[in-house]
Amino acid sequence: MTGPDSRPMFPLRTVVVGTFLPTVLFELGVGAMLPIIAATATSLGASLATAGLLVALMPAGQILADLPAGALAARLGDRPAMVIAGLVATVGFALAALAPNVAVLAVAVALVGVASSVYFLARQSYLTEVTAPLKRARVLSTLGGVHRIGQFIGPFLGAAVILLGSLAWAYWMAAVAAALSAAVVVAVGADDAAARPAATPVPMVRVLRDNARVFGTLGIAVLLIGAVRGARLTVLPLWAEHLGIDPASTSLVFGLAGAVDMLLFYPAGKVMDHFGRLWVGVPSMLVMGVALAALPLTSTVGGLAAVAAVLGFGNGLSSGILMTLGADVAPPGTRVQFLGVWRVMSDVGLAAGPLALTAAAALGSVAGGVWLLAATSGASVLAQVRWVPRYSEHANRTTRRRAGLA
Repeated sequence: MTGPDSRPMFPLRTVVVGTFLPTVLFELGVGAMLPIIAATATSLGASLATAGLLVALMPAGQILADLPAGALAARLGDRPAMVIAGLVATVGFALAALAPNVAVLAVAVALVGVASSVYFLARQSYLTEVTAPLKRARVLSTLGGVHRIGQFIGPFLGAAVILLGSLAWAYWMAAVAAALSAAVVVAVGADDAAARPAATPVPMVRVLRDNARVFGTLGIAVLLIGAVRGARLTVLPLWAEHLGIDPASTSLVFGLAGAVDMLLFYPAGKVMDHFGRLWVGVPSMLVMGVALAALPLTSTVGGLAAVAAVLGFGNGLSSGILMTLGADVAPPGTRVQFLGVWRVMSDVGLAAGPLALTAAAALGSVAGGVWLLAATSGASVLAQVRWVPRYSEHANRTTRRRAGLA
């Protein structure tokens, strides 16, 4: 492609209504569920340790489902996979509302985690297919922003319906939202080749073998970025607890970081589309690394809030970077299966960051764990500088000129 693409960036029917709106509905349900899993588990007689394990089932379910999700979407097509994921999530939320014991609740949480993986992968794959490469980052970063908005609104709506009824009401609200997300996808329908099933899905072993070099190099950068971004959700409340800050103040600090984060998804995509992926990937990790390095030096709510705002800025700046890099390097013939493996590496990183921080805290050095994450951020910068230009023609303006895309 040597000239501008005439396709609209955000087609109203297929992208705005058919993808972004269902995403908000789906993530609204997930956002309503996440804060109340532990409370539901303890109300059913679980210990705090068991409740913590149930909370971890959501990301665990996502990681376990990433590869099967790629195979499913490749066989059925992206949009049918979104419909199935919405229906499975509906069952999971309803099961949680009706759970008579901890075992049933665990199954429900795992189902929602699996559905989330399928839904996330299918919508990313679909948008990668229907979006022009020079507009891709803005569309995918907007998808990341829509994802954040849904999970930001969900807890507030969940809290409102709980006040009107009980914990079960929040799950029923989530079930309705998930069902509506599937219904919208069905109502919009499909009118392009991206929505139709692939002819013959390629075995996953072959996908892994053919792309082993990419996964072993650029994939490491993805894992490191994921670790830093995942740890931010744990590092703020953990350091606040270390300082003895009350839960209400901690929640406000956490909300501040989330608010700053949500403001930057479209500007991040615009920078990636106009200047290249490294112009977002590198600065975002540098900003988050500096913020993490400064966090152990804080001792007041004000200091913590300042660091939280910088962390939110860095994470918002990185909105869509992992999806965009995956879309850049995914082979057209095995796009959705490749993205399934890509998602595994991202999710493993998201899980590894908080685990490393928790392990450091268990060993008696929260500050040491935070500084380890700051070093991880630096390592991700080096990995990006080394590998992104090698594999993505959209790394920067130089690689685009060489590829004839300027």
